[in-house]
Amino acid sequence: MNDGFGARLGNAAFGRFPEGFDRTIFGGISFGSLTREQRLARLDALARLMDVAFVLPGTNVRYGIDGLIGLVPVVGDLLTTALSLWVVKEARALGAPAHIVLRMLGNVAVEGVLGMVPIVGDAFDVLFRANMRNVRILRSWMNKQPR
Repeated sequence: MNDGFGARLGNAAFGRFPEGFDRTIFGGISFGSLTREQRLARLDALARLMDVAFVLPGTNVRYGIDGLIGLVPVVGDLLTTALSLWVVKEARALGAPAHIVLRMLGNVAVEGVLGMVPIVGDAFDVLFRANMRNVRILRSWMNKQPR
């Protein structure tokens, strides 16, 4: 029995939705194109999760999942570097010029390479916060652009 569900699901998977389909039914997540501000907000949320989402109890030291995943030798650092590179890719997609992208890539490279050093690299990951730096660089550039 074909009720058309598979066809509707297949169309949605390829970016085509059946007529009348509510694109925001999944917890308010839009499947349509996002504005520049929405994309920047998404990058900001990812950067906060990666770099400053938690507070070390009894201190004022903030860390994110970057610091936690980075505790897994090599694989953790590669994974967090890949997530950081996604932020740079999104910046390029938003139209950031080469000098901005290169600064962001430099931050990712510094954190990725130094983060692989046992123990010291983990502390560096917590303190350097490449993703927060990169979003701040991107936001600064975007604020200077005409709307």
